[in-house]
Amino acid sequence: MNQSVTNAKRTEQFIPPEGVPITFAIASIGTRFGAQFLDILFTSIIIFLCGAAILFTGVLPVTAEAMLMVLLGFLVQTPYYIISELIWNGRTAGKRITGIRVINIDGRRLTPHQVTARNLMKQVEIFAPMGLLASVATQSAWENGLTSLWLLVVVIVPFTNRRRQRLGDIIAGTLVVDTPRSVLLSDIALSAPAATSAQAAFEFLPEHLDVYGKYELQTLEDVLRDSTKTSNQKEIVQIVRTITRRIRYGDTVKPGQERLFLNDFYRAQREHLESLKLFGTLRENKYHEHTRTEAKKLV
Repeated sequence: MNQSVTNAKRTEQFIPPEGVPITFAIASIGTRFGAQFLDILFTSIIIFLCGAAILFTGVLPVTAEAMLMVLLGFLVQTPYYIISELIWNGRTAGKRITGIRVINIDGRRLTPHQVTARNLMKQVEIFAPMGLLASVATQSAWENGLTSLWLLVVVIVPFTNRRRQRLGDIIAGTLVVDTPRSVLLSDIALSAPAATSAQAAFEFLPEHLDVYGKYELQTLEDVLRDSTKTSNQKEIVQIVRTITRRIRYGDTVKPGQERLFLNDFYRAQREHLESLKLFGTLRENKYHEHTRTEAKKLV
């Protein structure tokens, strides 16, 4: 496990049994406070609705209702946090919205014991002291002072360690990190200019598509994904000339249509290679015919 700072973000790196390092960005204090605020808001709404239902129905004696109202916060908040993080793999509703999650500090799967421990500690750290401060009439000045001091210590703890762990995280062995967000590149076959038309501008025969393999297709994809290249650039023109000469393409590619030609060729070549793969015929590169011929000589 390694710690580092990248682009003003603290990171934690784990090396799982597979040996491939996995890096997580440690969630910022502001993001964690935002998630906590949302979760408190959601649980407060639930507590209010439950309390209103209890008072409205009047099914319990007055003394029982008063005691239940005092315990309602614990009976709602604790199950909310524990069940949410167990079901959503370390995330509550607030954490899902702000894009953070809880993970095991050693990189292994988060256990129910850890989830329960960190959220029970949350009652001791935050909610119970806040409840005591809310009932100032029943406490002396020094008791309120001690409670406030405890809350101050709880708030300071995440600022004093590199992993920004609160006391519950330290005891449970957990860490709050940013949830990785996957950004998928657009599909070239769908985003190509010719894709909007019913028929491609350039047509290719099987003998045209039998020349190249997967390696050349991936190289062409890298070129097409480069938005800095336009159809009139020398490199694009040279690529088109090389492909047309190599595959012995008879039709003429007019000036300005070079990129359209490459898009059509990419789409046709990809469909051709995928259809061959269905029948167990793989074409790794343009040397596949030579390789197959050499293999036959060895047999």
